[in-house]
Amino acid sequence: MLPTDPTWYKNAIFYEVYVRAFKDSNGDGHGDIHGLVEKLDYLKELGVDCLWLLPIYPSPLKDDGYDISDYCSIHPDYGSLEDFKRLLEETHRRGMRLITDLVMNHTSDAHPWFQAARSDRHSPYRDYYVWSNDDRQYSQARIIFLDTEKSNWTWDPLAGQYFWHRFYACQPDLNFDAPAVQAEMLRVVDFWLGFGVDGFRVDAVPYLFEREGTNCENLPETHAYLKTLRRFVEEKYPGRLLLCEANQWPQDVRAYFGEDDEFNMAFHFPLMPRVFMALKQGDRTPITWALEQTPPIPENCQWATFLRNHDELTLEMVSPEERQWMWAQYSPEMRMRLNLGIRRRLAPLLDNDRRKIELAYSLIFSLPGAPFLYYGDEIGMGDNIHLPDRNGVRTPMQWEDAPGAGFTSASVPYIPVIQADPYSAGSVNVAGQKADPASLWHSLRAMIALRKRYPALRSGELTWIPCPHPAVAAYLRRSNADQVAVIQNLSVKPVPVELPFENSSAELTDLITGHVVPVQNGRLKITLRPYEYLWLV
Repeated sequence: MLPTDPTWYKNAIFYEVYVRAFKDSNGDGHGDIHGLVEKLDYLKELGVDCLWLLPIYPSPLKDDGYDISDYCSIHPDYGSLEDFKRLLEETHRRGMRLITDLVMNHTSDAHPWFQAARSDRHSPYRDYYVWSNDDRQYSQARIIFLDTEKSNWTWDPLAGQYFWHRFYACQPDLNFDAPAVQAEMLRVVDFWLGFGVDGFRVDAVPYLFEREGTNCENLPETHAYLKTLRRFVEEKYPGRLLLCEANQWPQDVRAYFGEDDEFNMAFHFPLMPRVFMALKQGDRTPITWALEQTPPIPENCQWATFLRNHDELTLEMVSPEERQWMWAQYSPEMRMRLNLGIRRRLAPLLDNDRRKIELAYSLIFSLPGAPFLYYGDEIGMGDNIHLPDRNGVRTPMQWEDAPGAGFTSASVPYIPVIQADPYSAGSVNVAGQKADPASLWHSLRAMIALRKRYPALRSGELTWIPCPHPAVAAYLRRSNADQVAVIQNLSVKPVPVELPFENSSAELTDLITGHVVPVQNGRLKITLRPYEYLWLV
């Protein structure tokens, strides 16, 4: 039974699922909807409240499904609309929710709209896309995929014009100045919400409109349409989620909340790389800086926080100097890099050091925001940097120590299962970690359970606890009478700390270990081990 709270998303644990990589139920080498249904109990046991599915629509798969050729169907590799209906029913029956990707900015060049548009200048679909007789318009718009695209314009010989695209040339941008396009997107939203999905992660929202003399991002016209979208959802489907993907600075992302009349949630892109900066530097300053730059948001809105996802670890929201430093520290080999980012998974980024991995999760589970987990990171899966593009972080889920990693019975899956230690399926798999009470999986499950138990960790105000040592990130989360003090050593070295506490004499209990920490004369004195974290009540 689903809870009825309309702001359910504010305190939820989200889990990002790449369906193709998760579980193959029919032995064809591709994960599918039936396979995901088989694993819903696993996700429920972990503590997941909401699944986010990467695109599962029909697509040529030149961009892993973000190049959509039919908005209102299911790719046959994954199943059918009937299969998806069962997935929704089974997810809801377990008290979990499910959101899907909504890609509004562009379609595949194989979409019937684009094929009709390029074939006939008089087609009603010609106006669905952005055309030009030359490639000089909108010259102030940056090229997002700098390593693959030389221009935002591509010549189409059949159309006899250039078409506009902010991403790959196989993904022509839709023309949101056309009323028909705006109406089409509302029909797509209506179809899936009517089908039962609990909301959307809306892809690439800053780029919907183009205007000469601007960088074609975050335009007033974009916000006006997004308010129309939110109003449509609120009136027909109250309680559904609109989650914004806008890889922008916090002050620009703030506008996408509006006055609680645009998005309910938005990803906090600038915080994510600064968690990795802080861990590498042994200094809390990057985290405190990111939070200081974060403006207040409406009461019913929430930030989405994350460590990794299906894309590269993006470095767009850092300075050029910081980007060079991050590349040097976290991706010394060129093949580890992609676009303005790093194509590595969480465990390899953190040297497969269990202490650092848990500390990173301690931060993301205890700082303000709703945490997002990426499939496989809960067991410390590795990556394969020898695979092209983003495939290196989208390898099959490792369920057990068996051929095909328990993901598939096929001899050749869609891309290879990781074979090399220390990240092979023999070394890293769900079955082994569930059987080991001391595993990473059990630690994360316990953290999630504690977060659900203590309102202060989910929604409490954050107050930094003064600490002269820069390696210590210490703060109080407080919600009414409930409060938790979180103390974390970001350093590879032991750090002695002395922190002020209100009670002159008390015993604090670490929720993680159960150990008691004394407070005497209003001071907590302790030496934190390297990368140690405490959640004290």
